[in-house]
Amino acid sequence: MKKLIFVTGGVCSSLGKGVAASSMGALMEARGLNVRMIKVDPYINVDAGTMSPYQHGEVYVTDDGAETDLDLGNYARFTHSPLSRANSITTGQVYRDVITKEREGRYLGHTVQVIPHITDNIKERIKAIFLDPDADITIVEVGGTVGDIESIPFLEAARQMIHELGKKDCLTVHLTLIPQVSGGELKTKPTQHSVKELQEMGIQPDILLCRSSEPIDDGMRKKISSFTNVSFDAVISAYDVAPSVYELPLVFHAQKLDQIILEKLGIESRHSVLTAWKKTVDCLKNPKGRLRIGVVGKYMDLGDAYKSVYESLVHGGIANDVAIDIIKLDSARFEKNGCDEAGDPLAGIDGVLIPGGFGERGIEGMIEAARLAREKKIPLFGICLGMQIMVIEWARTILGWKDAHSGEFDSNTSHPVVSLLEEQRGITSYGGTMRLGKSLSVLKEGTLIKAAYGSERIFERHRHRYEVSNQYRSDLEGSGLLLSGLTEGGELVESVQWPDHPWGVGVQFHPEFISSPVSPHPLFASFIKAAKKNAPTKAEANKG
Repeated sequence: MKKLIFVTGGVCSSLGKGVAASSMGALMEARGLNVRMIKVDPYINVDAGTMSPYQHGEVYVTDDGAETDLDLGNYARFTHSPLSRANSITTGQVYRDVITKEREGRYLGHTVQVIPHITDNIKERIKAIFLDPDADITIVEVGGTVGDIESIPFLEAARQMIHELGKKDCLTVHLTLIPQVSGGELKTKPTQHSVKELQEMGIQPDILLCRSSEPIDDGMRKKISSFTNVSFDAVISAYDVAPSVYELPLVFHAQKLDQIILEKLGIESRHSVLTAWKKTVDCLKNPKGRLRIGVVGKYMDLGDAYKSVYESLVHGGIANDVAIDIIKLDSARFEKNGCDEAGDPLAGIDGVLIPGGFGERGIEGMIEAARLAREKKIPLFGICLGMQIMVIEWARTILGWKDAHSGEFDSNTSHPVVSLLEEQRGITSYGGTMRLGKSLSVLKEGTLIKAAYGSERIFERHRHRYEVSNQYRSDLEGSGLLLSGLTEGGELVESVQWPDHPWGVGVQFHPEFISSPVSPHPLFASFIKAAKKNAPTKAEANKG
């Protein structure tokens, strides 16, 4: 049994195809099926690695070091699908591969064309996952919007595969918008046109997910069904859910989406177990407390820039039965004595997280935020750049090296406590050349990080060019900073810990990439636990 589902989108972008596809994957897993997830991105970039967060949100990193679209993070949070570079397909990859083969003469002098050469390459990449012996269902999310010129080769490849496999083994789910106009009326016309455009590509959708601000009624569903040739029961209301998108699998299940998929693909359900999702949603809707976690970063205007970090904080809250209010603190607020002019920016904050990032903008504000959190004994979690910020602040404040910095931001500093990795020297190409993917770290006994993991040896994913400079390790340790984790041979610093502090931990890797609502990452669970413990203590101190 090998089944294939294509997920397409219409009317406009950013409707939530990734979350919808992931929710379907979660439902299929709840039915006892092995799911594989693929993301197709029509952009010409080879991968998402060189894009600004403002262009495409965060970059999600897989175990094998692929820099991918953030929707692979959704797949990881909702499903157990193995994810690697093969699960992320871009126009850039496809055309580069085809042109390389043409230059090598592998097309035997034929004219190289979009059909069949480009579409065949796309199909081969999908089949590499689809034909996995352990896979029952492969869900392919086609990025972009139907009607975009960039998506045409991918939709043509999908059309061909639907024709080749047949409707019993392949179906199409189309996510479309039901906008609300002035007066509050929901309109179906954009959906009708969107389906018509997909039909003009030779693809008849089998299921419609109608994205709206509120549930659509049966009358509207019947109208959509009659105009789109989609059966009434397969017109699904994909309305806004609160407080979390983790309720979406339950919303779809209540409308029997999983049963409809199984019937259309001729699959017998092995079982239906949604206990974990129900428990997660119940915790989110009925928390036993609330915490305010300040995230100090430089891309605060765009929620997707730190998508996995925000979600992992929510997971940490689930592990501790508390709701998390994420307070976005632009690092610029902490610069130029801003905290003196605008009051204490950490007032009322139960914990602080400094995430990863690149570029000099906002760095001084992050350093100041770290100093405040350390001196005020507020739990702080530094990730990648955030750990480096902790080291820089320590060197400046405790060691007295006022110009201590990272070589990334100040090449003239006399104390480059963070420096370029040796293997990065001389590299001029920025795509896929960082330290990327999963590697081993060894944790020291008696540390917070070791207690959180409950293990001495851990594997986590990396994405960086700079590291704590080995030249200054003895000075840092001698002044009290605990280097709590190292690479297996001790060559690189993987984590640090502040002494005499409730919870001040920095890590060079990205734990947020492997956290999920049903399995919160131990570091986020430990951080939120410390923030929860700190909250009443802080409140008592404020009363005094």
